[in-house]
Amino acid sequence: MRRVIILILLLLLMRLILPLGIEEGGPQSLLAFGFLILAAYSVGELAKQFGLPKVVGYLVAGLFFGPSVLAIVSEQVSEELAPVGNLAIALIAFLAGAELRWAEVKENGTKILKILGSELSISFVGIVTLLVVLRAFVPFLEDTTLVQALALAALFASIAIVHSPAVTLALLTETGARGPVARTTLGVVLVADVAVILLFSGALAGARAVAPAPGSAYTLSFGLVTWEILGSILVGAALGGVIALYLRFVQRELVMFAIVVAFFGAEIAELAHVETLLTLLTAGFVTENVSRGDAGEQLRRAMERSSAPVFVVFFALAGAKIAVVQVAALWYVVLPIVAVRALGIRYGTTIGARWAGATPKEEKHVWMGLISQAGVAIGLASVVAEAYPQRGPIIRDVMLAVIAINETMGPILFRQALVRSGEVDPRPQSELTRGTPGEGPGEGPGEAPGEAPGEAPDAA
Repeated sequence: MRRVIILILLLLLMRLILPLGIEEGGPQSLLAFGFLILAAYSVGELAKQFGLPKVVGYLVAGLFFGPSVLAIVSEQVSEELAPVGNLAIALIAFLAGAELRWAEVKENGTKILKILGSELSISFVGIVTLLVVLRAFVPFLEDTTLVQALALAALFASIAIVHSPAVTLALLTETGARGPVARTTLGVVLVADVAVILLFSGALAGARAVAPAPGSAYTLSFGLVTWEILGSILVGAALGGVIALYLRFVQRELVMFAIVVAFFGAEIAELAHVETLLTLLTAGFVTENVSRGDAGEQLRRAMERSSAPVFVVFFALAGAKIAVVQVAALWYVVLPIVAVRALGIRYGTTIGARWAGATPKEEKHVWMGLISQAGVAIGLASVVAEAYPQRGPIIRDVMLAVIAINETMGPILFRQALVRSGEVDPRPQSELTRGTPGEGPGEGPGEAPGEAPGEAPDAA
């Protein structure tokens, strides 16, 4: 009840203050940023009380307070807060890379690659086939030849198969799950980012060559694509080495240093014309595996603490981008894509897990952690919208509608997977906080030891 009262008070205050800011030309984006931190976090806590992932609460808060419903956060404000999303993606990428340990990669690399290869291949082929067969009903494939339709369908599918390291890391941080299903899912999601970036870069280059945008004179440049990929790895490795040196010889002000790393890494990637996600992913991996002792872990914890409010706003802004009208209008295209993608992930993961000799729990439940989509897919869809001024916005709208469904279903399914596999306590947070004999507050099953529900890392 306390959270509901807080939300009502926040909403009333925004209704009173927002008109004053508009009249005076005040900083609405800063006001919206503070409002989203408080409001989305409160909704996330409410969701957690009912046994739902807090990420779902953040998304719902963004949808409810965004342009589609109450319009407390306007489209203009969402655009002005875009740097928050860029910072969040950089933080997510670095944290994702830091979760990859070389010993674990060597031990489970074959299993992860087999699962990933199977589910990505089946999902990709299924989505491309569906779009080509139904191209007469797909808005962005109208008036295209079969070859052009294949190229544009492949470009769309290269985005549609993207997973969400943000949601995966947020759920694992929230639940404290570290079992086989959790670790395998995380491994697949992280390696998938590298594979999808490679696939997307090639698909975009191929689509521009086969179906160029009107007025563009783009030619296929394998050198540019190669640099975007290999350059990301080289720049990321160099950045990771510098961070490791800082941790070895300085190791002070880690919270501030964590934010600087994310900003600095993203800027370097942009200046070097390489992929930001892959660059920071590599930097996190190198930092974790080169640093001595627990220095890498200390930086990761500092980054989790500093990134908590950024992640809350990031997911809330993702929810605000969900256009309810567009999702409803494109249902005849969106729902088949969502269904084919889910089936491809489901059966592709099963085939890959059997091929790799994974445990029955991994074979049965890992696919449920691969449904989510969020920031990376949104970012790639925006790249396509810029590359294709006419068809691109339609591709983005369809993709955002697909993402809207997947980012809502995904966290719920992943939590169910962790519960069914016995890696998370199924009881709602309201029961866990009462504690059981021998347990302190906030240290019930499913909670990371020593972390109370309200601590910053848990908010991510």
